[in-house]
Amino acid sequence: MANYIRFDWAMKRLLRNKANFGVLEGLLTTLLKEKITICKLLESESNQEDEYDKYNRVDMLAENEKGDLFLIEIQNNNEYAYFQRMLFGTSKLVTEYINRGEGYQKIRKIYSINIVYFSLGAGTDTVYRGRTEFRGIHNGEILNLSPFQKQTFKVDTVSQLYPEYYILKVNDFNTVAKTPLEQWIYYLNTGEVTSDATAPGLDKVREHLKLERMTKDELSAYYRHLDNIVILRDNIFTERAEGRAEGRAEGRAEGRAEGIAEGITKGKAEGRTEGAFNKSIEIARGMKNDGLPVEIIAKYTGLPVADIEKL
Repeated sequence: MANYIRFDWAMKRLLRNKANFGVLEGLLTTLLKEKITICKLLESESNQEDEYDKYNRVDMLAENEKGDLFLIEIQNNNEYAYFQRMLFGTSKLVTEYINRGEGYQKIRKIYSINIVYFSLGAGTDTVYRGRTEFRGIHNGEILNLSPFQKQTFKVDTVSQLYPEYYILKVNDFNTVAKTPLEQWIYYLNTGEVTSDATAPGLDKVREHLKLERMTKDELSAYYRHLDNIVILRDNIFTERAEGRAEGRAEGRAEGRAEGIAEGITKGKAEGRTEGAFNKSIEIARGMKNDGLPVEIIAKYTGLPVADIEKL
């Protein structure tokens, strides 16, 4: 199986060439389940020259024939506030791509495609989709567009007017790639394309993103990028391992402390209980020696009749 250039490096260096738009179009078509044709790339944050940022993240902003915006972002490093970052990215686009004085109907449809190489949130799937909908709190009914709104905006649901989010947690993919989307995730995760992969765009990967097409200088820079990614992932795994180890150590220490405290408390309680019982026995024995009936003794000491009879 041939090795291909990682997708984040390709986005940074190769996919900005219009001749290579087919790779991006294939990913978007596979993910959104409709034919996507990119007209042009727009300004985004991806021109940053910070060395850390170069291998930590990369983003690209594309536009299709309908004027929809596609923000494609790859994040290699763990970021606990990444959900808010996604919101910030789409919010900026909403305001940047509408002219002052234009009506709200001019707000563009935005797709936020997030390819993350870390464990984001708590979930077992590898692909998540987020949309906005309004649901009745009493009857669960979804609020729909009026016929006039559908005709005016040329959409069928309210959610189609709002930004739409996709999260691809590619590191969590560990099954056989059967569907077109799984074939794409396999490539994003491993940098490899299986010989039987038929997903849209992967044929372009085979054609344009082979390692052997790179010059010697490009290959050196690419391998430095891979080294940085490895270091970044090792740091993440080390932090997780250290966190788990510290958690176990703290748990054992807390367990010992709780055990000691519980033992002391339980001992005191048992001591008090045993002392009270012995006191009741002494009282019952005295009452019995004075000739009081067993039933009366049981009533006032709380001891069983059978135990009193044995005294």
